[in-house]
Amino acid sequence: MIGRMRSVFSGRAAITAAVFVAVVSASPVSVERDIYGGWPQQVHLSYAGSASEMMVTWSTGNKTDSVVEYGEGGLAKMAKGSSVEFEDGGDEHRVQYIHRVRLTGLTPGHTYMYHCGSMEGGWSDLYVFTAMKDGTDWSPSFAAFGDMGNENAQSLSRLQGETQRGMYDFILHVGDFAYDMDSENARVGDAFMNQIQSIAAYVPYMTCVGNHENAYNFSNYVSRFSMPGGVQSLFYSFNVGPAHIIGFSTEVYFFIQYGLKQMTEQYKWLEQDLMEAAKPENRKQRPWIITMGHRPMYCSNNDHDDCTRHESVVRKGHVGYPGVEDLFYKYGVDLEIWAHEHTYERLWPVYDYKVYNGSLAAPYTNPKAPVHIITGSAGCRERHDGWVPNPPAWSALRNSDYGYTRFKLHNSTHLYLEQVSDDKDGQVIDSIWVIKDQHGPYSHT
Repeated sequence: MIGRMRSVFSGRAAITAAVFVAVVSASPVSVERDIYGGWPQQVHLSYAGSASEMMVTWSTGNKTDSVVEYGEGGLAKMAKGSSVEFEDGGDEHRVQYIHRVRLTGLTPGHTYMYHCGSMEGGWSDLYVFTAMKDGTDWSPSFAAFGDMGNENAQSLSRLQGETQRGMYDFILHVGDFAYDMDSENARVGDAFMNQIQSIAAYVPYMTCVGNHENAYNFSNYVSRFSMPGGVQSLFYSFNVGPAHIIGFSTEVYFFIQYGLKQMTEQYKWLEQDLMEAAKPENRKQRPWIITMGHRPMYCSNNDHDDCTRHESVVRKGHVGYPGVEDLFYKYGVDLEIWAHEHTYERLWPVYDYKVYNGSLAAPYTNPKAPVHIITGSAGCRERHDGWVPNPPAWSALRNSDYGYTRFKLHNSTHLYLEQVSDDKDGQVIDSIWVIKDQHGPYSHT
């Protein structure tokens, strides 16, 4: 298994040959607990929706210009952006400035060095990134996980090293950050954003919101992250290689004190986005449809969360406000990535509590329902969740090790995924191939 893992997830030579100014240590480096002056902190990238673009986001204590100097082999180019004032809702009403600069005119697949900041405030360290490849005929690799805090972030060091060795094209963080971003008047959020900088400054760090971001109407989350074309980064989609990836908020079903309208707006957006992605001409180009949302609709944990209930709110919705299971089934979503439970669980292809394996011998070859992966064990202060004694028929594998999930979209028919155990020093403890000769709506007669 280790040999196959190495052949599937190989680092990009362009990144390993580039100049790094930071070296990953065996454990997370201590970080400053406050923001001072114009010094850039919390640097992170996000995919801007086009292979020729990248979004750079960072924070400063003072209002300064928003500038990125970048280039191939030097800092010959400059891009300017803007900043917004973010005031945390805590007692101190701490203020920081969130800067955003969109880099345009990038050559897809080429490696760039950059730093961000300003002449009056100072500059960040020097980082590198590789612009996303264009088109559909390539094989993106990414890691996915949720529920990682800045305390007990056990998977962080391994993810730092793998990212800087060029193993991933992007990262999916499936909700719950820092524990919590608003804690200590948002200083915990600042510390966490600095902690993930050694990942997120090198590859697009794509996110969705979790329940731990709910304070002050999710203001720390929506202010700090910059997802492509979305509504305050709460729901959005992007295309990469042969896949269409959707990030959405499960929290609209739970924090209804912030308004019922958010459920309606997101559902309408999801349906429209899926309808467009499922058009024959689009599905031919990007056959894989992948979703990520924080709270799963199925799980076999014993903590009485929503996913332990038969009529899960995420799955079925509220009266007059539908859930997402029928919608995802209707448009043939292939893979659904979840977190929230501080464990790893792989499900058989499932819809409405019924297992629809492709066959007895090859359950993930031409499955007749979506495949669900729950990957919420990256590590946080709340430790692990327990299991019910007897796993349901739809639960294929359960594991409580700290870790994360690697994915590789090989082509239009083959997707590989594996679970990495940090407890077992990076050992691959689970792996499957999802093979689909045809993608599209499911039907059972």
